[in-house]
Amino acid sequence: MFLEIIEWFDDTGKALVHRIPESGSGDIKYGAQLIVRESQAGIFFYQGKAVGAFGPGRHTLKTANIPLLTKLAALPWGFESPLRAEVYFANLKTFTNLKWGTRDPVAFKDSELGLIRLRAFGVFNMRVYQPVLFINNLVGTQGVYTTEEIEEYLGQVIISRFNDFMGETIDSILNLPAKYDELAAGLVARLKEDFRHFGLNLTQLYINAITPPPEVQKAIDDRSRMGVFDDMNKLMQMKAAMAMEKAAENEGDAGAGMGAGMGLMMPAMFAQYFQGNQQQQKGNAPEEAPAQTAACEECSNPIPRESKFCPHCGHQQVVFTQCANCKKNITPNTNFCPRCGHPAQEKPQPKHCPKCGAENLSDSLFCNQCGEKM
Repeated sequence: MFLEIIEWFDDTGKALVHRIPESGSGDIKYGAQLIVRESQAGIFFYQGKAVGAFGPGRHTLKTANIPLLTKLAALPWGFESPLRAEVYFANLKTFTNLKWGTRDPVAFKDSELGLIRLRAFGVFNMRVYQPVLFINNLVGTQGVYTTEEIEEYLGQVIISRFNDFMGETIDSILNLPAKYDELAAGLVARLKEDFRHFGLNLTQLYINAITPPPEVQKAIDDRSRMGVFDDMNKLMQMKAAMAMEKAAENEGDAGAGMGAGMGLMMPAMFAQYFQGNQQQQKGNAPEEAPAQTAACEECSNPIPRESKFCPHCGHQQVVFTQCANCKKNITPNTNFCPRCGHPAQEKPQPKHCPKCGAENLSDSLFCNQCGEKM
């Protein structure tokens, strides 16, 4: 008989849509007052159709349901008016901390580790930005529609897109920690259209973790340890030193006995360590000729010190004289070097008479032309 004041408050913080009346339909009367808050939108359905969407404020609803007259006119229908009407309140706030994650591990081909299985987890935020589309496509005629009813479905949509996007973007999970933000931004851009089909807007998406199975994590840990300790002997020596230090800190006979045992083992350990280092240095150093041999000056091969000729190249080892040009050993009275052809002995230069200018031998004391003293 009286006019209605229609409003709604979300006490749970999880309701996306709330319908008044919550069950069945109503005979909202002409002149009913609809009050919509800032974070809401009101959609008025009359005779099964959405006839208006209302923003924040107070609105007067117009129907053919006139108080008192409608009751009399509805006598054939048991005093229930056939002019049915409902109001849907859509919650326009941003719903945060909605979970998404892989239910089963996803196969991923890693460029360094091969085929592995990954799990991914994160959260996302969303809001309703087209209330009529959202109600018609997802809510239907439900009285209350909450985030719990849509969170699982949207999480599966995110996982489906995430699998494809990660396979196109990431080559190895070893590079993942620096690309979480890049992956999240690209995934949001790809999911925008999926959410818009239902009148929803994906505002933010965050990736909390992408984790391989425990055995793959162990393999990664072992690889990082090998990078720190290139030489496993050093690792064993470090562990032995730590064990000795711990044994020294223990008190009592047991600690003393262990310390004595480690004291007996220490010289052998250090001897093995130094022996290994010496062998490594010997392996890197060039081989030296034994004391009873010498290196051939021509071909550098080792030969006995008493050899007069090299058994490899035939070079004479007894030095009489050397070529002034290439330093090859040559025998006395040799006129030209057998290697480079340079004169073995320099030709004496002639002297000229200071009086007549005649040419004389370098060892002449008097000029052979005028008899002048040279």
